[in-house]
Amino acid sequence: MRLEAVPYERRHDYVNWLLLADDSENAVRSYLDYGDLYVIHIEQQIVGVMLFVTLSEHAVELKNMALTENQRGKGIGKKAIEAAVKLYKDNGFKQMNVGTANSSIENLAFYQKAGFRMFSIMKDYFADYDPPVYEHGIHGLDLVMFERKL
Repeated sequence: MRLEAVPYERRHDYVNWLLLADDSENAVRSYLDYGDLYVIHIEQQIVGVMLFVTLSEHAVELKNMALTENQRGKGIGKKAIEAAVKLYKDNGFKQMNVGTANSSIENLAFYQKAGFRMFSIMKDYFADYDPPVYEHGIHGLDLVMFERKL
């Protein structure tokens, strides 16, 4: 597994990848041009993407992470997180944040297993999503934020 930076002029080629993890194209387009976009490779095949936005001199946010469905549950996501942690730590960052919907049961578990801790909830963050976010019969309204010290 390896991460490869996407040149700025090619990031719009990956909108459909980012939509695997964020149902709102408007939301994806609002952060697409900021931060660092990486493709996740297994051998020569692209299996996912990660987009990071710098929050401060010492903090970065994993804004979007998506893997193809057939690659989930194989440890690739955790390896990609670890590669990103090393990359950002080596560049002087001290903290990585990530957020997910209150309804995203798998993501809530995944990020905790990957060493992140909950630190805040942004109520009604997804309230204006059209169509509304529903997972596991739960209306996704709130954004649960996690952090990991690097």
